[in-house]
Amino acid sequence: MGSPKEIHWGIMATGWIAQTFVKDLLVDPTTRNVKDIRHVVTAVASSSSLSSAEKFVSNFVSPSQSTKCTPYGSYEELVKDPAVDIIYIGSPHSHHYQNAMLCLSHNKPVLCEKALTVNAAQAKILYKTAKEKNLFFMEAVWTRYFPLSQTIRKHITDNDIGEVLRVVSDLSIGAVPEKDFDLGHRMVNLDLAGGALLDLGVYALTWVFQSMYHTLPPQVREQSRPKVIGAAMTPEPRTGADESTLILLEFPKSTPAGKTKAHAVATTAMRVSDDPARGHDGKEDVEVPAVRIEGEKGEIQVYGPIYRPMRYRLVPKDKNAEILDRKFEFEGGCHGMMYEADAAARCLIAGELESETLPWAESTLIMEVMDEARKQGGLVYPDAIESTGYPVKLTAKA
Repeated sequence: MGSPKEIHWGIMATGWIAQTFVKDLLVDPTTRNVKDIRHVVTAVASSSSLSSAEKFVSNFVSPSQSTKCTPYGSYEELVKDPAVDIIYIGSPHSHHYQNAMLCLSHNKPVLCEKALTVNAAQAKILYKTAKEKNLFFMEAVWTRYFPLSQTIRKHITDNDIGEVLRVVSDLSIGAVPEKDFDLGHRMVNLDLAGGALLDLGVYALTWVFQSMYHTLPPQVREQSRPKVIGAAMTPEPRTGADESTLILLEFPKSTPAGKTKAHAVATTAMRVSDDPARGHDGKEDVEVPAVRIEGEKGEIQVYGPIYRPMRYRLVPKDKNAEILDRKFEFEGGCHGMMYEADAAARCLIAGELESETLPWAESTLIMEVMDEARKQGGLVYPDAIESTGYPVKLTAKA
């Protein structure tokens, strides 16, 4: 094998998620046995000030790489930098559509944080634009790229638990909105597409789709588009953003063989916890799984938080069979965002436009499910962030 291929990243936004992404990005890839690529941060942009970008570079980039990184005080400057191969978008999801269109309009490939957009109409335009411009584009659902997630999907496709008939998936954080989130916080601010669904519920749906839909053969997936049987929401009392959402889905074909119908329940909430025992020292025996993938021959239990799970159990129905209990660690002391970066880099090098682990059609379908849940729950965001127009000036700040 020759020298690793360098991928030069531009980072759009300077908040916590961008900081975490960059710290993982710059960990030596050989710590996870990756020898074909090397990540370099070439430029960082803040939408608010040059000083914010300079501070980001000083704190998170310069200590880890000797290659020069240019700070910018606007996103417009970043997308014009010819040294940037691909841009990571870490802004609030209310701004993803406008930010991603800016990148694509300047012929920059994109890795964009989840939720990809505010609605499916925006997602369709982004993917259509990327295709027309022959540009790689990927929604950054990091959980899909974990070795744990890949292992669970293989259990399903290998028929280790038989036909999957039901998935129950939850991400609930046990917060008190009035105490934990001020009115401008992205979790409750409608101008930032606030609420549990787009920020947390997308992970509950991620587990539903990667367990029940993505494990079907690609040619069968279109025949198994799920129907939203029902959705219910509880509004946060101050802003009307959803503080709790429940979605019931019916899939026409079960996985992996498509023998029957299958169902899923995806839930998310602020005030209750998906596992109140998590974090209690010495109380692992009372922890409960946040995801249950239930098959004819047994089930897979995933222990949360499900955006970054580190343990699963495969429990056979046969009482004489052994229970498989596996724990995973993130190599190099990373948080876990390097796997999606590696996947994006390899797609970019190969000249691919999308990642098979989360194809454009599946990403769009998940957005359509969230659209329908919002419709049934009566949740509408301000016109500016729902708009498919470009450019549209957005004034809300995270």
